[in-house]
Amino acid sequence: MNVSEGGVLVEWDWWTVEFGDAHAGAVGVLVGGGEPGPVYFDVGSGSDVPSTSHWLAYDGRAGRPRVEALRAVCACGWRGAAEYPLDWATVGDRPLYEADVDLTGPLADWNAHLSLVRDKAAPLPDPLAALLVEIAEQLTTTTEDAPLAALRAVGMLERIAARVGREAAAALADDGVSAEAVATGLGTTRSKALLLLLTAQDT
Repeated sequence: MNVSEGGVLVEWDWWTVEFGDAHAGAVGVLVGGGEPGPVYFDVGSGSDVPSTSHWLAYDGRAGRPRVEALRAVCACGWRGAAEYPLDWATVGDRPLYEADVDLTGPLADWNAHLSLVRDKAAPLPDPLAALLVEIAEQLTTTTEDAPLAALRAVGMLERIAARVGREAAAALADDGVSAEAVATGLGTTRSKALLLLLTAQDT
């Protein structure tokens, strides 16, 4: 998943349906003990200079920083405590995208972070959780057999979700539930929770 933040292309390596872009994960880069800024690519003339913060770009080529260690990062601002040094002796002269870099450490740390977020989130009733899994499976099957019908079903679900979402958010706002509590319960950011509550109050 790619997201543009401040004109810089942020490419997330991991994403879940459960938490969406609020907790998208990526491999973070460490150079000199800190996180370097985005790298830019010279594409010739023109005012638009592409840039990225994806770990594969930090290969030391063309004046770009050379990654020394990797760690897990999350869109919510969390950073993994563990650092995983990159073995350049094994990588050699190859670009990073051609090297077989072991990312199991950062991925495991990000999954552990998600587990903590999940433990604090509002639990779903078992029948509802099972129903959501079944709907996802049915939609996947229908997409293969009848894509137009799948799109119609998605449209219906979007309208149902929008209506129920407004009602649930309005109930929380009427009860005076704070944006921080809503953010924790949903596993999202405070800004998104606050927007949800403010939107509900205007409906």
